Amino acid sequence: MKNSLKLTFLGLAFFAASTMTSCTPGERGAVVGGAIGAGTGALIGDGTGALIGGAVGAVAGSEISKKRAARNHGYYHRGHRGYRY
Repeated sequence: MKNSLKLTFLGLAFFAASTMTSCTPGERGAVVGGAIGAGTGALIGDGTGALIGGAVGAVAGSEISKKRAARNHGYYHRGHRGYRY
């Protein structure tokens, strides 16, 4: 029974990780923020706390990821003399 449960959990974790590879940084931040917010809300409150925490975490995670991606965008491609392109 324990091996079956571990194998199921490992399969779900692999599936979740493989679906996140095609996400934009904003989408990935929304998923991670929503998961963290829902977990925190469930620990603090009941089901309503998890729902509110997930929603707030998703919005915050998306915005933080978008700002971070925009800030780092100009430094992604640099030539050997330091020119950006």
